Amino acid sequence: MHEGHIRVAESARQYLGAERAILIAAGRSPHKQLNPLASGEHRMAMLRLAIEGHAGLEVSDYELNRPQPSYTYDTVEHFRNRYGDSTALYWLLGADLVGDLGTWYRACELIDGCRIAVMVRGGYPGPDLSALEGPIGVARVAALGQWMIPTPAIEVSSTEIRRRLAEGKPLRDEVPASVAAYIARYGLYGRPGTEKRGG
Repeated sequence: MHEGHIRVAESARQYLGAERAILIAAGRSPHKQLNPLASGEHRMAMLRLAIEGHAGLEVSDYELNRPQPSYTYDTVEHFRNRYGDSTALYWLLGADLVGDLGTWYRACELIDGCRIAVMVRGGYPGPDLSALEGPIGVARVAALGQWMIPTPAIEVSSTEIRRRLAEGKPLRDEVPASVAAYIARYGLYGRPGTEKRGG
């Protein structure tokens, strides 16, 4: 969780007029072969540190506590059951991922069950959704097009941060100071075998 994620989440929350944005510590996605590099315990701790001082942000460990792999449909159903049908649920999705939406588990039901808000980086055009018309239907593509939301342009990437940590290079201001201290304390994202257990 770096500063860019916090900025994007808060910007999207305000744009949508949402009461809260819930940041979810992801389980293992069926679209990714590798597990996250840091344990769920560590990732939850870093999420909690990262949102300190952001009243509109919350964290959830739901995906960490359910059988893997983790499907977005199941997560949305969990929050639908928690908040009820009268609550408008949005799922924030990066514009770079929306093209694969037609291959997701129960994709049509997912789109029908929440509003998928496609986050478009500032200064970039929105994605072309026409290729999704076959897999999910014209009406659902139109629904996706209604929830294109602009987000701040973020130059930092999680991959780059992890690469620098693995090379032993210091962090600058890419992550909150409390998160940087936590990473250093537990030896996260360094050379294999350097991670320490929480406690």
